Amino acid sequence: MPPRTAVFFHAHPDDEALLTAGTMAMLAAEGHRVVLVVATAGERGLAEMEPGDELGETRLKELYESAALLGCARVECLGYGDSGLSPQGGVADERPDNAFIDADTEAAAKALAAILQEERADLLTIYDPAGGYGHPDHVQVHRVGRRAAKIAGTEIVLEATVNRDPLVRLLKLAGKVYRFPPEFDVRTFESAYSPGEAITHRVNVRRYARQKRASMAAHASQASGGDSDRTLAVMLKVPRPLYRFVFGTEWYVRRDLPPGARLRHPFDGWPA
Repeated sequence: MPPRTAVFFHAHPDDEALLTAGTMAMLAAEGHRVVLVVATAGERGLAEMEPGDELGETRLKELYESAALLGCARVECLGYGDSGLSPQGGVADERPDNAFIDADTEAAAKALAAILQEERADLLTIYDPAGGYGHPDHVQVHRVGRRAAKIAGTEIVLEATVNRDPLVRLLKLAGKVYRFPPEFDVRTFESAYSPGEAITHRVNVRRYARQKRASMAAHASQASGGDSDRTLAVMLKVPRPLYRFVFGTEWYVRRDLPPGARLRHPFDGWPA
């Protein structure tokens, strides 16, 4: 396979570590050019330090460290404000003036498209329409990314996601022996991410588990803060042999492929 260029578009620093780090490391190892773009600095995320510019600067530094570990050739931040964690991004008056969910979709798409065109990108990753677990900035990534790919003429668009079917089964089984806190509703996962039947790419990244784990660890600010264990902190506690198994697959949906497609590499199915 000749070298190609893949652009990974995420909402905040650390999102790349959770959903696409293994794929990024794999493509870089294969000689492809990997570009990481984030919409925001994640300055309103949970952490031990207070939300604001200092947190944003810290998270961008962590992003560059993660990108280096994964073999990225370029990192860009579009410079939008973090919209916050609530489903609607919080009260509008509390959001920054340039919050990503308030951005003009066309303008944001043109900013991303400019990078795609400059890089002559062959592939763009975004999120599924639900934005994974529904974070408003993730939903906006889907909208902006779809439009940017059309403007730039990027041929492959993959929606980074998770196969929700085994996740829902596992949570329901766990609920029989473990009492989840009242604010945790397992039913919300029934509409989060993507069903197995919609997934077109199951990418085996077990060979790159070390890089993926290191990418997660680079985002140290996101392993603390809040009232309970953070997602990253919990993931990094998984024993290394088990980590390779649990986080060894990354899932994507490619909408222009026929139903039932089952591919194993991001560039499989090229051209459409």
